[in-house]
Amino acid sequence: MKKQILCSLLLGVICLSVSAQSGTNSPYSQYGLGVLSDQSQGFNRGMNGLAYGLRNSTQVNFLNPASYSSIDSLTMIFDAGLSLQLTNFNENGKKVNARNGNFEYVVASFRLFPHFGLSAGIVPFTNVGYNYSSTTNVGSSSTTTIQQCEGSGGLHQVYLGVGWNPFAGLSVGVNGSFLWGNFDRTVMVRSNDSYVNTITKRYTATVHNYKVDFGVQWEQPLGKQDFVVLGGTVGLGHKLGADPSVSITNTNTVTGVSQSTTSTVDNGLELPMTFGGGVSYRHSNKWLIGADFSLQKWGDVEFPEIDANTQQYVLMKGILKDRQKFTVGGEWTPNEYDGRNILKRVHYRLGASYATPYYNIGGLEGPKEYSISAGFGIPIFNQWTSPRASLLNISAQWVHSSAKDLITENTFRINVGLTFNERWFQKWKVK
Repeated sequence: MKKQILCSLLLGVICLSVSAQSGTNSPYSQYGLGVLSDQSQGFNRGMNGLAYGLRNSTQVNFLNPASYSSIDSLTMIFDAGLSLQLTNFNENGKKVNARNGNFEYVVASFRLFPHFGLSAGIVPFTNVGYNYSSTTNVGSSSTTTIQQCEGSGGLHQVYLGVGWNPFAGLSVGVNGSFLWGNFDRTVMVRSNDSYVNTITKRYTATVHNYKVDFGVQWEQPLGKQDFVVLGGTVGLGHKLGADPSVSITNTNTVTGVSQSTTSTVDNGLELPMTFGGGVSYRHSNKWLIGADFSLQKWGDVEFPEIDANTQQYVLMKGILKDRQKFTVGGEWTPNEYDGRNILKRVHYRLGASYATPYYNIGGLEGPKEYSISAGFGIPIFNQWTSPRASLLNISAQWVHSSAKDLITENTFRINVGLTFNERWFQKWKVK
């Protein structure tokens, strides 16, 4: 057990040390708080993030804290995952490829008391990472304007959550989280005309604040082997206490003399109210199907922007918009107790999602997102564990993001997660 605890702590330190790395190259990460993470774990990534109505005693379902009460009393669950992705960007026939790798999450869970489970971990919240330039001609002259855009950063989330099963069927839970991270976005506009000044705008913000999410689940048996689970979540919206600022530098390209001004918006970043709901239907331990819906009320949130009329850095409405996401998915396991055929013990998964954007670009709606995934969980055995113990979870996901007259993104992502489900709390008798 000491070795397992040491490995768990080591993996947690590794995750914290690499969490500052960006998991995206998307130009769309320059808007809002960046590209939102789906925050799923290894077991449900093959189902494209299906979560709200899932209740599994051998997996950590971070997206609905009510599920923690289902954790088996004898086990300690530890789950860690990474992803590798290849993205193709396409704009007006020009194509560019980019690769990323990320050590994404570490989560753990165990039962504290009867009907009372606890979970803790670190997961990504948003990612910012891009570097691109565009060139335009000024009228019919030979003068060109080059705009160089760079950005990095994002938000990370460490949480502690509990789930309670007060009576048969009903479970409730809460996640208390700490968000931290920073944003650094730069836009530089220059010209091939030496008499035209270079203008650099640098947007920065640092976040250290909390996040609270509540969950509920109702499990209804329909027979000895059939169960329906209804789940719901609510995330509280609030100000993040961050003071985003923009620094504008005007440089004379002839003399090299620069003039800078800085504007700050006090308490200018905010989280929206979020709502999620889902249902799942499970038959024995053989198959499961489910559907989720989530709504993030970004449209109620003001966001800092430079006003085109006054040139002041102020909070504005209409920059962000409500985001909706629909997910369907399922899992099939032929016979997880089959001792002869490994293929019958594998968990086969499939899922699909559709999501609307949470930001506008130039007054127009941002890119919609379509995604599908497939994956499997391979059981890992030892002499002390049951066939339902540890799993190696592998999944592949394709994500398509596009909007009219904007960049089209196609991302192929491989997710690998390892779930340790060890009987740390089982009492052994020697006869």
